[in-house]
Amino acid sequence: MAMAAAPDAPRFEHRTDSGPVLGLGSGAPRLSWSVPNADAGYSQTTYEIEVSRDGAAEVYTIESHDQVLVPWPAPALVSREQARVRVRVAHGQDWSEWSEPSVVEAGLLDARDWTADFISPVGIGGQDMPAPILTGSFEVPAEISKARLYATAHGIYAGTLNGQPIDDSVLAPGWTSYDNRLRYHTYDVTALMRQGTNNLDMLLGNGWYRGRLGFENKRALYGDRLAVLAQLEVTTVDGGTHVLLSDGSWTARESNILADDLYDGQRTDLRIATPGETPAAGTVEVINADLSRLVAPEGPTVRPTEVIPAQSVFTSPSGQTLVDFGQNLVGWIRLRVRDLPAGSEVVVRHAEVLENSELCTEPLRSAKATDSYIVAGMADETLEPSLTLHGFRYAEVAGVPGLKATDIEAVVIGSDLRRTGWFSSSNELLNRLHENVVWSIRGNFVDVPTDCPQRDERLGWTGDIQIFAPTASFLFDTTGFLNSWLADLAAEQLPDGSVPHVVPDVIHSDYTNAPTAAWGDAAVLVPWTLYQRTGDQQVLERQFASMCAWVDKIARLAGPDHLWAGGFQYGDWLDPSAPPEDPARAQTDPDVVATAHFARSAEVLSKAAGVLGRGQEAARYAKLADEVRAAFARTFVTPAGRILSDSQTAYAMSLEWALLPTEEQRAEAGRRLADLVRMSGFRISTGFVGTPLVCDALTSTGHVETAYRLLLQTGCPSWLYPVTMGATTIWERWDSMRPDGSVNPGGMTSFNHYALGAVADWMHRSLAGLAPAAAGYRELAIRPYPTAALTSASAVHLTPYGEAVVAWERSDGRLKLDVKVPVGATAQVHVPGFPEPETVAHGEHAWDVSDPTAGSEGLAAETIRDVLDYMPHAWSAVVAAAVETGITPEGEAQAADKISRYLNEPANTLGTVLAPEPWVEARIPLRARVAEILAEPRS
Repeated sequence: MAMAAAPDAPRFEHRTDSGPVLGLGSGAPRLSWSVPNADAGYSQTTYEIEVSRDGAAEVYTIESHDQVLVPWPAPALVSREQARVRVRVAHGQDWSEWSEPSVVEAGLLDARDWTADFISPVGIGGQDMPAPILTGSFEVPAEISKARLYATAHGIYAGTLNGQPIDDSVLAPGWTSYDNRLRYHTYDVTALMRQGTNNLDMLLGNGWYRGRLGFENKRALYGDRLAVLAQLEVTTVDGGTHVLLSDGSWTARESNILADDLYDGQRTDLRIATPGETPAAGTVEVINADLSRLVAPEGPTVRPTEVIPAQSVFTSPSGQTLVDFGQNLVGWIRLRVRDLPAGSEVVVRHAEVLENSELCTEPLRSAKATDSYIVAGMADETLEPSLTLHGFRYAEVAGVPGLKATDIEAVVIGSDLRRTGWFSSSNELLNRLHENVVWSIRGNFVDVPTDCPQRDERLGWTGDIQIFAPTASFLFDTTGFLNSWLADLAAEQLPDGSVPHVVPDVIHSDYTNAPTAAWGDAAVLVPWTLYQRTGDQQVLERQFASMCAWVDKIARLAGPDHLWAGGFQYGDWLDPSAPPEDPARAQTDPDVVATAHFARSAEVLSKAAGVLGRGQEAARYAKLADEVRAAFARTFVTPAGRILSDSQTAYAMSLEWALLPTEEQRAEAGRRLADLVRMSGFRISTGFVGTPLVCDALTSTGHVETAYRLLLQTGCPSWLYPVTMGATTIWERWDSMRPDGSVNPGGMTSFNHYALGAVADWMHRSLAGLAPAAAGYRELAIRPYPTAALTSASAVHLTPYGEAVVAWERSDGRLKLDVKVPVGATAQVHVPGFPEPETVAHGEHAWDVSDPTAGSEGLAAETIRDVLDYMPHAWSAVVAAAVETGITPEGEAQAADKISRYLNEPANTLGTVLAPEPWVEARIPLRARVAEILAEPRS
């Protein structure tokens, strides 16, 4: 007998709603469940799904091992239909208990289900007018049993029913490619309804539809008229049905929001009466709109997710009142004021950083990021916007004498993604780096994956999410969120296969529609990442035509020589050597970057075709990938394994994407990459493209300790340098803030930009050791790489099957490894020091072995390279001595550069190599001190 506990309540598609799943866009949703625990030897052989609808239940028995995204077993739901679903599982004849039920309700699945019209205010609600409120009223003669509101807008909306918010979401309906896909939401408003007269108010804001969008300061990119579509359907206890439709009978009024913009902020006059207190005198008119573009949400809505109190209130040198919330975040400020005279103005300005102890707004460029209020003069007033958002840690508040920290707080908003991944280690700087990655996701995943949340940009740059999707999909359940974005990408893709650089595309320029490596490759690589992390083949099926169109476009560009050369490229964007004013001028040749991505996408597309059973396409794209790899090696790689540009990124791409034809070339490329890292003083030299790859490339070629030295470096540029400067999110540039506290003068200097945080994926998979070995984590790859630089590390991930855990700890010459495998999955565990992996089933497993890192600093240092690798403390002491004597006043990077050509020289020549010049007097004491350091005993 092998029993399993009752499964958790089933999930539908990729929705992660905490309660009933309303407004689902499919009548036959796939189901998933996890089993919290089971006996040893248990393996699901059969499952039963009970579907209850209209008071009748039917059980469907299916023989299968599958428990993730299994087919809907019953007749498809029709629009508005609800079902209660529960599941149980069996091993042979041993059945579990039934799960708790989950409730699913279909949305409006056909455009013909909509009988409401889009309506727009007449004479009010213009571009430079106050935000309008549209109101509809109707009578309900009996007690209400069920009420659903289906709504969307041109613009953003905030609805109230009988004076109460329809729910806690904000900025609805969010941002999609409005001309192709407009999302509607479904609201359960039963508790807000009453017998008799009911009033529905819909406040409209400019949002993405009509507000300022993009760095060209354009407005009304989708249209110049705000409009709402609302359909409120009510069922009464006597079986009656009553409907309120947005139509020409609605009325309109101006709100107390005088101006609203996502970039510039909101201006509110609290002296103007709130909705419901004044008559609505204006009229509305029905406007034409294509209802076939309406789609149900695939992911969570945007809503407040946390409230952060002010950490301090202080006065700047210029006399301004500043507030520090201690965390760079996205949202807005809620401020309580008391006894201010009517007509007084309160102004709140936002910024991510201070410079010279003053609010630094230069990185915002033209975004005003300012909320202002004219108060009503009441004894106690709360000031809070609703039609804007800001990226900030600091605020400047004017007009509130004696502001107290207890009267001001930050409301964090974002797509309400379910957290699925965690990491911790014995190094607090590393933990803060990881937390910064999490906060950058929270701030930039606001309905679309944006580059930054604060300046006059905030766009869905394809390259950023392409490199970051593996990290994001570990830390949060991003599948529904990114599925929606990928649908927009496919809709915006040009007929020739080119992919806009931003999605939704609001730039529409020749250069941002031109094919660009790494950015356009999002069409192929993001769907593949989602498939790897979820096992959802439908993601590949839906995006397959888009994926093929992109690779085919590049194949035509490359021509018969299979080299993608020339044309505009971002290249290894923002590598630290690029000048502030020209971030594309990286070390790595753009043709190397482009052709490498061509090979990568062709290879991935071949694999995707294979998963989908498209054998002919799989063979064609595999052949193309081979031809591109051969062209890359023939053109850019020497027989000895040196690569054009000789940069960290060039080697990292070549190693990770199998672009080197021989093992000898691969070994030499790994050695050269490690030397480049050493020669940089263990500082990062990659931009957006190389950053996710460099630690993996070092690890896979036997240089994992070099990867750790790179990761744990605190000098600039490095991952930990911003942490030492107080960063609480990932920066756009390695040096967005200079060591002296000044802000980088480049035009792009965001302090909340997740791309360079893509190293967290390596931290999860290699540092901690938790990765998928098969799509959807049905098989785990547990392969930690302990290091003498850390005493412990762990990772936790909520896989589609349940919680997986890896934790290792070094102590007293022993290494303890603990692993948890969820029910339904297996794991290949590579125990450090063991020659072969061990296969384990679900449950908790533990190993206690000799610490493989013990004595690593006691290895003999025969060469200068050995000193850098095996004697990090000695090397640090040597650098300190070189700085003290004035030989390398700029520190480790300068010292590493001086010895870069002498790594193979004997270790005892290190002092001479650092100070070879006979006329430099400091050479003698430095050489003596270096000799002393190298002679000191090591533990």
